Amino acid sequence: MLEVHLLTLFPEAVETYLTSSILGRAQKAGLLQVHVLDFRRFATDKHHQVDDRPYGGGPGMVLKPEPIFSAVEWVEETYGSCRKILMTPSGTPFRQNTATEFAQEERLLLLCGRYEGFDERIRKGMEWTEISLGDFVLCGGELGALAVIEATARLIPGALGHDQSAVQESFTDPLVLDHPHYTRPEVFREMAVPEVLRSGNHAEVDRWRQEQARLRTEERRPDLQPPQITDKPRNKPS
Repeated sequence: MLEVHLLTLFPEAVETYLTSSILGRAQKAGLLQVHVLDFRRFATDKHHQVDDRPYGGGPGMVLKPEPIFSAVEWVEETYGSCRKILMTPSGTPFRQNTATEFAQEERLLLLCGRYEGFDERIRKGMEWTEISLGDFVLCGGELGALAVIEATARLIPGALGHDQSAVQESFTDPLVLDHPHYTRPEVFREMAVPEVLRSGNHAEVDRWRQEQARLRTEERRPDLQPPQITDKPRNKPS
């Protein structure tokens, strides 16, 4: 089981999503456990203030270190040591291989920022893996944290309906985009399912899928440098 602790100022913004679809089923099955913690609980002043004006001036407010340090320390004292993840635009871009790495952990803690950012001592005072979803800025880290949790949780064995679902898809090994998919009807608005997919020849189907994945990757994401086509199947036919 993967245990996840999500620290946020807006629990209501994430709780519904965390209990829906695959994430909800994984928790019911005992494969995933997610604890959402409002770190405002750890503010000690009468107004429960978690932010303040930045030293040196400038717009916006900055998250104070005290409530966050107290919240993280409470989680680790209560549940045990965590792989700590800081959601920040200055972090390393999140990739599928990072999700694979996180899925091997026993316990994750994700901290969602707000306002103008964190007091720098939060970064310096604890050991973090800093993660970004991309070169853009959101109002907070909640959406990024949900993306990290879902991408990680779906790699837990048993979380998806089919064990191969997390293997035969984009950004897995080999590092290419996923091939095109088709289902019924056989012809829709004069667009037909490729004949090879209806042939029943698993070797030819697999080779077609590899080739389509390679072509799609070259066209849309040439930076991924897809491998050459081989006769080795990506997965066993079911």
